[in-house]
Amino acid sequence: MRVVGGKVKKTKATLMEFCQSADPSLNFQFRKSCNVPILTFTIKEHSAPHTNPLHINQPQLDYNTSECDLFNGTWVLEENDDSLYYTNFSCPTIPNSKNCLLNGRPDEEFMHWRWKPDHCTLPRFNAKIFLTIVKGKTMAFIGDSLARNHMESLLCLLSSEESPTVIYKDAENKFRTWLFLRHNFTLMVLRTEFLVFATERVINGSFTGGFDLHLDKLNGNWTQHLPNIDYAIFSDGHWFLRPNYLYENGNLIGCVYCGEPGVQDLGPGYAIRRAFQAAFKYINECEACSGVIVLLRTFSAGQFEHGAWNEGGNCNRTRLFAREEVKIGDQDWKFRSIQIEEIKRARKYGQNIGNMFELVDVTRAMLMRPDGHPGEYWGNKWMKGFSDCIHWCLPGPIDAWNELLLEILRRKFPTFH
Repeated sequence: MRVVGGKVKKTKATLMEFCQSADPSLNFQFRKSCNVPILTFTIKEHSAPHTNPLHINQPQLDYNTSECDLFNGTWVLEENDDSLYYTNFSCPTIPNSKNCLLNGRPDEEFMHWRWKPDHCTLPRFNAKIFLTIVKGKTMAFIGDSLARNHMESLLCLLSSEESPTVIYKDAENKFRTWLFLRHNFTLMVLRTEFLVFATERVINGSFTGGFDLHLDKLNGNWTQHLPNIDYAIFSDGHWFLRPNYLYENGNLIGCVYCGEPGVQDLGPGYAIRRAFQAAFKYINECEACSGVIVLLRTFSAGQFEHGAWNEGGNCNRTRLFAREEVKIGDQDWKFRSIQIEEIKRARKYGQNIGNMFELVDVTRAMLMRPDGHPGEYWGNKWMKGFSDCIHWCLPGPIDAWNELLLEILRRKFPTFH
């Protein structure tokens, strides 16, 4: 889209295939094919940006060197023209399912809130500094479709400085690799719904949406890449909320939500803990992985209202919650607590062998943002009537995850102020 004389001109563009986006982990089994047409569309903007849209995020940085708590704070509205790092047109890699404006979302304020810690300033994201820190390195986002959503945000944020090239994509588009050639920086997404080895249950020839999880055996599809990874960013959680069966040493030890007589329901928290324990233990015992920097992004809860995903549940709010309005669910907070406990456990051992384990705690911040999900504006032609209240629009609140990521890396590498 070009803005001429303050007027928006129509642009013909090809929608990115829906299959480029990871399957929404909305607690259902979803099979799909991709056949996306060429459309003509118009997106309304309040005003034209005064800068090249590919270089929106280049203000002079003023770093606060205090080591304050980044994860307790509130959201602050920024309505100036340069508050956006990118637009849904300037970033070429936004998948259709996260391109909420393109899919007809009429409001725009949700894009203009920034996370503000209570006792310091979180610097704006700066692509030059990020790429300088990771120059010559490999970063992997390891986890479910929210891990991919996080990575998709980072791709857009970095596109102001360099456009990456896709150098690998598997047949299912679950594993993808980009290269930022000028910086020799490799960015990967490694899809794993459970971290551990899992097989979907089949009954009478039909997939059930439930899985057999082997809690003492990791999924080798992602572990095989670890020796080549410098930064591993983990996140998982939503797929554990299905009726799953849990195994250790090949023996059934319990289940999650199976409701089967004689099988103990151990709850999703047990499975999540064991999965992260197994992953971090493997990293710390992997001689070829020495020196890896592991970051764990805490649980980002689904925010369905008026029913579950398959009961008409939606997320139609256009206003964020104030801090005092947030109702922290016991389960959401339990998942976060488990993840924090396991990252601390791994750090205690890993620091002795040169591995770093850090936390990106987004749970509280994202509970304030029910306005930031695609909702009904996720462009899904196969499941009309369903809302996506788990993933995040781009641009949107999820961009704060990468502001936090950069600040954490900057603190570890202070020469790159």
